[in-house]
Amino acid sequence: MTDITEGEHHTGGDETRRDFLLLMAGALGAVGVAATAWPFIDSLNPSADTLAAGAPLDVNLAPLKPGQQMQVMWRGRPIFIARRTPAELKMLQAPQDLNLLSDPRSEVDQQPPYARNWHRSINPEYLVLVGICTHLGCIPKFEPETGGYLGTSWPGGYFCPCHGSKYDLSGRVFEGVPAPYNLPVPPHHFTAKTNVRIGENPPDVAWDFSSIVQI
Repeated sequence: MTDITEGEHHTGGDETRRDFLLLMAGALGAVGVAATAWPFIDSLNPSADTLAAGAPLDVNLAPLKPGQQMQVMWRGRPIFIARRTPAELKMLQAPQDLNLLSDPRSEVDQQPPYARNWHRSINPEYLVLVGICTHLGCIPKFEPETGGYLGTSWPGGYFCPCHGSKYDLSGRVFEGVPAPYNLPVPPHHFTAKTNVRIGENPPDVAWDFSSIVQI
């Protein structure tokens, strides 16, 4: 009886030891496979240089209603995309707006050549801006309604609450405010009627975003 009991314990110990060795071998094999596969998996991820450069970003504009704005991020910067109404577009050409502006013709290089116009965009209906105040880098507020707490002469646009800089609905800076330049326009083009690609020029244009005067 004693011999049989000891034999059973001995056999159980062998099986336990064998199971442990098999488990360890499997674990080491898995680690080896993972170590081999990691360089391949990692190669599928964008490099740090690519991430810093900022890949183009496609934005669906279908949900955006006239008079509304949406915000996305590109190269770590907020991008404002506003859909302007016919009345807002008319105001951008009116003397009561133009007389308030420091650079109404966008003569300072704060935009690509295809946005050097009164609406500072490709499609007048859609405005695409870098939403960073050119004074000290604050984020301006979208204030499209005329008048209100900004005064009876307010034509609608962007107000920076940090130090009071103002821009119209083309991102053109007011005269006599702390901000020195118009809001920058990033490279962009439309790949469809309601889809804009941020970070890429139209196919026939070569323009470098770093050539603007100030972000």
